[in-house]
Amino acid sequence: MKIAIARIRNSRISLKHAITICKFLKNKKLSKAKTFLENVLKQKESYDGKYYTNATKEFISLLKQVEANAKKKGLNIDKLFIKTIKADKGETMYLPKRAKFIPRRAKTTHLTVIVEER
Repeated sequence: MKIAIARIRNSRISLKHAITICKFLKNKKLSKAKTFLENVLKQKESYDGKYYTNATKEFISLLKQVEANAKKKGLNIDKLFIKTIKADKGETMYLPKRAKFIPRRAKTTHLTVIVEER
C-alpha cells in the first residue's frame, strides 16, 4: 500500500465549508477531484447550490501538494484515489483591536489529505 500525505495548517477558511467539501471529495479519484474543484471555482458546478471560493482555492493547492509528493515518491498519478481527507479546528488568532477594547478573533482550519495508489 503506497500513500502520500499533504497538510495545510492554520488556513483562514471556514471549518463548516471545509467539512462540506471533504465529505464530497472522499474516495474520489484525484484527477476528477481537481477538475471538479476547478469547475467550482469557475462557477460551472457547485455543491448544494453554493460556491465556496476561498475554501475551494485552499483545497486545490492542497491537492497539488499531495500530487507533487506522490510524484516524488514514485507513485502512478493516474491511479491515485483520495483515501482520507479531513478538516480539523485550528488555532484562534487574535487580530489587533479595531473598535474600543475588543480584539477580533480569526478562526483557522487544519486540512489533511492522504492519497493511495489503487
